Amino acid sequence: MSASTSTSTAASQDACYISLLGLAEYFRTSQPPNIKKCIQCLQALFTFMPPSKVEARTHLQMGQILMAYTKNIDLARQHLEKAWSISEPLPNFDVKFDTASLLAQLHLQTDRNSHQAKAMLRRAVELSQNNVYWHCKLLLQLSQIHASDREYSLASELLAVGAESADEASATYLKVLFLLSRAMILMIERKTNDVLALLNSAGQIIDNNIPNPHQKEYLKVFFLVLQVCYYLALGQVKTVKPSLKQLQMSIQTIMAPNWPSDEAIFGANQLEMFVWLPKEQLYVLVYLVTVSHSMMAGYMDKAQKYTEKALTQIEKLKQQEDKPILSVFKVILLEHIVMCRMVMGNRELAIREIAAARDVCMAAPQRSLLRRHSAQLHCLIGLYSMSTNLFEHAERQFVVCVSETSERDLKLFANLNLAIIYLRTKRDTDLKQILDAVSTENTHTYSSQALMGGFYYVQGLHAFHKNSFHEAKRFLRETLKMANAEDLNRLTSCSLVLLSHVFLSIGNSKESMNMVTPAMQLASKIPDIHVQLWGSAILKDLHRMSKDVQHEKDAYANHVKYSENLIADQRKCVQSAHHELVNWFQGDPPVTSGPPAAPVLLMPESSVTASVPVIASTSAAMQPAGQYGQFY
Repeated sequence: MSASTSTSTAASQDACYISLLGLAEYFRTSQPPNIKKCIQCLQALFTFMPPSKVEARTHLQMGQILMAYTKNIDLARQHLEKAWSISEPLPNFDVKFDTASLLAQLHLQTDRNSHQAKAMLRRAVELSQNNVYWHCKLLLQLSQIHASDREYSLASELLAVGAESADEASATYLKVLFLLSRAMILMIERKTNDVLALLNSAGQIIDNNIPNPHQKEYLKVFFLVLQVCYYLALGQVKTVKPSLKQLQMSIQTIMAPNWPSDEAIFGANQLEMFVWLPKEQLYVLVYLVTVSHSMMAGYMDKAQKYTEKALTQIEKLKQQEDKPILSVFKVILLEHIVMCRMVMGNRELAIREIAAARDVCMAAPQRSLLRRHSAQLHCLIGLYSMSTNLFEHAERQFVVCVSETSERDLKLFANLNLAIIYLRTKRDTDLKQILDAVSTENTHTYSSQALMGGFYYVQGLHAFHKNSFHEAKRFLRETLKMANAEDLNRLTSCSLVLLSHVFLSIGNSKESMNMVTPAMQLASKIPDIHVQLWGSAILKDLHRMSKDVQHEKDAYANHVKYSENLIADQRKCVQSAHHELVNWFQGDPPVTSGPPAAPVLLMPESSVTASVPVIASTSAAMQPAGQYGQFY
C-alpha cells in the first residue's frame, strides 16, 4: 500500500470516528435524549478497529453514558474495565484517570466494595504524579472514601500529600482547600491542637495570598464553618458568636444576586476547578450550624425558626437535583428539631419527626444514611421514651446507641441519660458503675464545656437524691460556672432550679427564691416546660412557707397548666402510630403510619457531590441540658 493510500485511509477513518462521535453526541443531547441510538453510534465505532487511544476513550464514553442514563451497571463496568486495561500503560493519557475515578464510584455504588475502589484509586494516584490536576482530584476522592470508612489517619495523610502537591504547583487556592479538608478530618478525630494550628495556617493564607476576591470569600466560608464547628465541639457558645456572625455575613455576600456563578469563579484555571460545596448547599449548611448554636445556647424558638427555613431550602434544592448531601443535612436538622420539641414539651411532634428522620435514612441508597445515623435515632427514641416514662425502653435504646457508636460525645451523652434512668429507678449499683466509667473516660480528656457541665449536673442530681446537699451544691456551682462562662442557658436554668430545690430542702427559703426566680425567667425564654413545671412547684412551696396566698395560688395555677399540657401531649403520644418506634432495638426500624411531620413551609424565605470530604453527619450535635429526671 502506498503512503498516499495509507494517508487517505487514515483520514477516511478519522472522518468516520468524528462523524460517529458527532452523531452520538447529537442523540445524547436531543430532547428527549435518544440514548439507544447514541450507544449504537459509539458501538459502531469499534467496527473500524480504532487506535488504542480512540478505543479507550470510546469505552470510557460508553461507561459514562450507561452509568448516567441506564440501569445496565454490569455493561458499564465492562466498558470501564476495558478502558482502564487499554489506557493504563499509555503515557500522558488522561483517560486512565477519568476511568479509574468512575470505576471507583461504581465499586462503591454496586458492591459497597471500598477495598476495590481504594486499590483502583491508589494505582491511579501513583500514575498521576506528573498531572497535578488529576493527582489532586484522585487524592481528594480517595481521602473521602477513607473518611467514610472512618479511616481518618489515612485520609489525613492523603490530604497532607495533596497540600504539598498543590504547594509545589503554586496552586494556593487548592492548597488551602486541602488544608481545610484536613482540619475537618482532624476535628472528627478530636485532635484539637492540630486543628487549631491548621486553621491558623489556612486563615493567614486566605487573608494574604488569595488575590481572587470571589475565591477568597468561598474559602472564608469554608474556614468559618470549621471554626464555628470547632468552638461548638468545645461547648463554647459565647466564644463562637463573632465567628458565627461573620459566617452569616459571608454567606449573604455569596448569595447576593450580583455574585458570579460558581462556573464563572472556578472555571478559568484547571487547578481552581475545585469547590467544597456549591453556594446553595453552603447556604443550608450555615443554617444548620446556626441551628446547632441556638440549640446549645438554649434558644429553642430560634432553632425551630432556622430549621424550618433550612428544610424549606432543602426541598427547593431537591426539586432541582436530589443530591445525597441534602438528605444528610435534612436528617441532622430533624435530629435537632426533635430535641427542641421535647424541651418545649411537644413530644408527639417529636416522635413524628423521629419517624421523618427514619424515612430519610431508609430512602438513601443501600441504607448508607441509616448505618451512619442508627445510633443517633436510638438516642432520640431513648430521650422520647424517657419523656413518656418508659424507662425500660429508654434504657435499652441508650444501650444500643452506646454499642453502635464510636463517637465519644454521643456515647457520653447516652451514658449521662442512662445515669438519670438509674437514678429515677433507684438502681444505685448501676448508677455508680456508669458514673465511675464516665468519670474515668472523660474527666481528663473531654474538653466540651457543655457535656462536662452536664456531667457535673448529673452528679449534683445524684447527690441531691442521696440528701448530700453540701456535695450537691458543690457540683451544681461547678456546673453553673461552666454554663455561665459560655451562655449555656438551658444548663444554667436546670442547675438553678435544682440548686433552688437543694436550698428548699435545707430550709433556706431566701436562697431558694434567689435561685428559682432566674431559673424561671430563663425557662420562659427558652422555653423549657419541664423547668417551668419544676420551678412552679418550688415557688408554690416557697409562697406557702411565707404565707403569700395570692402568689401561692398563681404558682399552683401555673403548675397545673404546665402539668395538664404535658398530660394532654402524653395522651397524643401513646395514641400515635409512630409510638411503636420505642420497640425498635435492632435491624431496620419499623415502618409506621400516622400524621406526617409538621409542615416546614411556615415562614417566608429570607435573604458533606463535593470535591473534598464533607463534614457529614457522623453525629448530630446532641448538646446537653439537664433537667430533673431527664437530660437532653
